[in-house]
Amino acid sequence: MSANWPDTIFEHFKSSDVRQVAYVPDAGHKRLIELCESDSDIHAVSLTTEEEGVAMMGGAWVGGQRGVLLLQSSGVGNCINMLSLQHECRMPILMLVTMRGEWGEFNPWQVAMGKSTQETLESSGVYVYRADDADEVAPTVQAALNFAFNTSRMVAVLIGQRVIGTKNFKK
Repeated sequence: MSANWPDTIFEHFKSSDVRQVAYVPDAGHKRLIELCESDSDIHAVSLTTEEEGVAMMGGAWVGGQRGVLLLQSSGVGNCINMLSLQHECRMPILMLVTMRGEWGEFNPWQVAMGKSTQETLESSGVYVYRADDADEVAPTVQAALNFAFNTSRMVAVLIGQRVIGTKNFKK
């Protein structure tokens, strides 16, 4: 398993001129968040709720910048109503979603949204790519970056729980 996918995704952000990254703190995105926060060319913003990031990405696009929203599958439901902004205005948004409620999950509250994340996004007009192996993550994100910003579409990359690992708060 390649543990370097966050570093490669960060390189893709840089080569694709991503200038803004919004996120709700998440262990699955920890390394990528650290890289974005340490780069003076990327404005990284910690959010209180995921739908704020949808609006922020719309504002970034209107202001002439590219941005990416990092979130966990449990936060996808918070974004659905706000995605009408990107849908109706044909503004691109790329969401990188770390999955919960799947392989080896210990928290039953994560299961419902984990099971319905892809269908919920697709029903909202979002194109969904999925990576269930660490070696698939970086090329999938690169393809999603190209697709979102070249076609002005809403795109989500679901990063499977097998890639990010299972959380266990008992240790």
